[in-house]
Amino acid sequence: MLPAVWQKNDAKARVLIFTFSAIVFAAVVILGRIQVKVDLGFDVHLFARINAFINSGVALLLLGGLFSVKSKNYLLHKRLMMAAMILSVLFLLSYIAHHLFAAETPFGGAGTIRTVYYLILFTHIPLAGLILPFILFSAYRALIGDWPAHRKLVRYTWPIWFYVAVTGVIVYCLISPYYQ
Repeated sequence: MLPAVWQKNDAKARVLIFTFSAIVFAAVVILGRIQVKVDLGFDVHLFARINAFINSGVALLLLGGLFSVKSKNYLLHKRLMMAAMILSVLFLLSYIAHHLFAAETPFGGAGTIRTVYYLILFTHIPLAGLILPFILFSAYRALIGDWPAHRKLVRYTWPIWFYVAVTGVIVYCLISPYYQ
């Protein structure tokens, strides 16, 4: 195991993590309802493509993080998980930009594919909205060296984060033919 890099302060961590998570959630909800009509000089759905690319990268980093920790390569695990968190921040910025500049795109598929799309979407959205504080608490537990709490938390956090990353790419692949 790696040594702690932060001092333990659970009260301060809780306040910061919940405040940051609430601000991100509010920003996504509020900015998702606003559309800025401006010509950026390029197809605004480029942001959605970037999001899919980033989500693919996050999923691969999460897999790498899982395999590295299983083989007890803790330094590589730490680096991969921090990279996944950094990519997730970039995803968030691109996600907000896409929803700020692009009009709502209705799904145009019918039949089974429509059902599949909405089943994935209706699980992806709430899990994406709820996972952030769990990711941050997992990282905090690792950074203070509280390995039992970290392991206990990531048993739930990792699969949900991975699911959100993978289904984000699937949602993009299903909706992108209907971008105008």
